[in-house]
Amino acid sequence: EHTTLKVDEIKIHMPWGDICGKWWGPKNVRPIVCLHGWMDNAGTFDTLIPLLPHHLSYLALDLPGHGLSSWLPDGVFYHSTDFLHMLLMIIKYYDWKKISLLGHSMGAICAFNFSSVFNDIVDLAISLDALKPHVRPTHKILQSMRNRIPSYMVADERNRDKNEPPIYTYDEMIEKLHLGTFHSVDQEHCKYLLNRNIKKSERDPTKYYFSRDNRLKSYNYGFFSQDLNLTLAQEIKCPYLFIKSLSSTYYEEKRYYDECIEVMRKNPNFELYEVEGTHHVHLNDPMKVSGIISDFINKYRPSQVISKL
Repeated sequence: EHTTLKVDEIKIHMPWGDICGKWWGPKNVRPIVCLHGWMDNAGTFDTLIPLLPHHLSYLALDLPGHGLSSWLPDGVFYHSTDFLHMLLMIIKYYDWKKISLLGHSMGAICAFNFSSVFNDIVDLAISLDALKPHVRPTHKILQSMRNRIPSYMVADERNRDKNEPPIYTYDEMIEKLHLGTFHSVDQEHCKYLLNRNIKKSERDPTKYYFSRDNRLKSYNYGFFSQDLNLTLAQEIKCPYLFIKSLSSTYYEEKRYYDECIEVMRKNPNFELYEVEGTHHVHLNDPMKVSGIISDFINKYRPSQVISKL
């Protein structure tokens, strides 16, 4: 199909502020909800979504503190389970009976958790390059808490000072993002994330600053044991597609990942593919994943339109 998908900026009102996002495609069709990775935003899907089936719509969200969405209130910690109740609130807001999920990285882990905990309302899930919450050695968890909680407090106090963060030229922003993702986002694709991630400086209008909430650097991603992960995997009932990028790390000992894949394979509608590319392959080179994702979507949410031929 050569039609282009119409894109609208949307705002969903929440008790703490707004969740912003991009709604691609028809408004009368329940969308696939797309969840980005840590410190990214809805722009991460800008190159992929136009290649996906056009009979559906896609709602790419900016998670709280990211992109154009409101930050959580002062003094509040970001936690991985926040996104679960946020998705329930969005389902209620739109009065959906079911939800379809597509996540990358942190968003993929969120899709895994949600598909398990609320397994009766997810009709399909697609995860890109992160399968499940990562298992970390206990001494690293302890060290992380010792570092992250005080650094969170510093960032929280800075937010309340209302001083402008460090400012950079646009080219410097591209370089910082490229390096900050460990070269995972190609320089020419950084603009898709920067579109929703920077603001013009008031001190020097030729420069910009990162507009996401700095407290996200101390994001609390939860401390999941492998036992819990395997139980979560067992509870996933919906069709589930997982795509692993081969140039990307596992972020944990590979045996934890392998054990989880083994459990996931017991779901008759689980599919696993490996593709060449970095952690952000879906943004840099979307053709490598768009065919696999489109086939999966067409299988489980096919077009309802019956051909006249």
